[in-house]
Amino acid sequence: MVKHIILWQLKDDFSETERNEILKNAKINLEGLLGKIEGLTEIKLQTEKLDSSNADMMLYSEFVSDNALKCYQTHPDHVFVADNFIRPFTKARLCLDFEE
Repeated sequence: MVKHIILWQLKDDFSETERNEILKNAKINLEGLLGKIEGLTEIKLQTEKLDSSNADMMLYSEFVSDNALKCYQTHPDHVFVADNFIRPFTKARLCLDFEE
């Protein structure tokens, strides 16, 4: 099983209302990829956080193999979500992929 974890920080210039809308749309659209991409077995976007956090959202996803993760990264549905609901709103991204 391959785990794919991403942490993002939103850009600073959004109001609290805008930030909440961005987080809501990101969650709906990323989690909506389940069942659409072969080899993706779990996906969750964590947007609720403690005050001690310095990231705004965390993606946790699982894949059947490293190859399935590679296919996910270029899959048109994933690219659409990333280009429309994530990348335009984020200033920083960290990624950790590993196999268990």
